[in-house]
Amino acid sequence: MSNLTSERIKALGLVLPPAPPPAGLYKPVLEVDGYLYISGQGPMKNDGTYITGRVGDDMDLSQGKLAAEQVGLTMLATIKEHFGDIDRIERLVKTLGMVNSTLEFDQHPLVINGFSELMADVFGMDRGVGARSAVGMILPGHVAVEIEAIFKLRK
Repeated sequence: MSNLTSERIKALGLVLPPAPPPAGLYKPVLEVDGYLYISGQGPMKNDGTYITGRVGDDMDLSQGKLAAEQVGLTMLATIKEHFGDIDRIERLVKTLGMVNSTLEFDQHPLVINGFSELMADVFGMDRGVGARSAVGMILPGHVAVEIEAIFKLRK
C-alpha cells in the first residue's frame, strides 16, 4: 500500500464531489504554522447538491453515517481545490462532527464514525484517527452533517 494519500484515494476508488464554494466570509482551508484548518464542510454529492435531513426524524443512523462519509469526500475535495498537495498531510489531528438531529437522538458519535472510518481508510489508522468531538445541533441549509477538522502537515 502506498503512503501517498492521492494514490490511496485512487486505489480505494473514491470519487470526490466538487469542492463547495464558501457560504460566507471565511477561508475554506487555512494553513498556519504547519497545520491545515478546514472550515465546516457539508455532505456535497457529486451533482453539487447536499444531503439534507434530520437524523432521528427523516433520516436513520445508517443514513446519517453515510452523510458523514460524504462529508469526508467533500473535505478531501476542498483540500485539493484550496490547498492542492493532499500528499503533504501528515495526519488528522482533530475533528468536530455536528449532526442535524432530533433532541431524542443520542448516537452522534456513531454517525460521525462515517467520516472517521473514511479518514482511517484514506490515511491509515495511525495517521487518519485523531481526537474527536461529536454533537447534535441545528445546521444551516438543513444539511444532515457538518464537520470541521485540523490536519498536521509534513515539513
